[in-house]
Amino acid sequence: MSTELFEQLEFVENPLFETIIEDLLQQHYSVVEHFFSSSEVIALRNNLLLKYEEDRFRKSGIGNHLHQEIDKSIRGDFILWIDETKADPVEQLFFKKIDSLVQYLNKTCFLGILQQEFHYAVYPKGAFYKRHLDTFQNDDRRKLSLVCYLNEDPWPKENGGELTLYLEEGEKEIVPLPGRVVIFESQLLEHEVKLVKDSERLSITGWFKTR
Repeated sequence: MSTELFEQLEFVENPLFETIIEDLLQQHYSVVEHFFSSSEVIALRNNLLLKYEEDRFRKSGIGNHLHQEIDKSIRGDFILWIDETKADPVEQLFFKKIDSLVQYLNKTCFLGILQQEFHYAVYPKGAFYKRHLDTFQNDDRRKLSLVCYLNEDPWPKENGGELTLYLEEGEKEIVPLPGRVVIFESQLLEHEVKLVKDSERLSITGWFKTR
């Protein structure tokens, strides 16, 4: 059997991933419910909170690793980078699904995603992140942005912390419901995190990067 025929037989269409691709093609973003199961979301949330209580998070900055500064007038979250090579069992579960998505995107859309980076994020009450683009003048490798919300259920809209995408047709406001995943084009869509009015806003945020 030829390698090409084997790859064709091996490929199985994934309806969820196909929906994400169709959304990205049509509107440059996708909002996915239940990408992770409820039990997976709870495990990831508990993992985040455990590390947060251990005081392992640091104040986030603006810019990339080469040119970064802390500016509380622009963003107020705390982050902890996740090293996939040192991932604990819960994080391995997260990366298993993320890696499946990356492989699918590369196979079906030829995106050329070669690297990914993710961090936990905590927005305390009163925190926000002003309108920005997920790319830098000295580094344009980020292709897609992904946010997975780990908030407590329920998360009333009054809590704030909405993700606002700035589209050609207007603003798209996305409530950070637990388990919801948002994927959008990093170099195209400006966005912001609105003021968190009550409770802590919890998430995993990351990017798929090309060469």
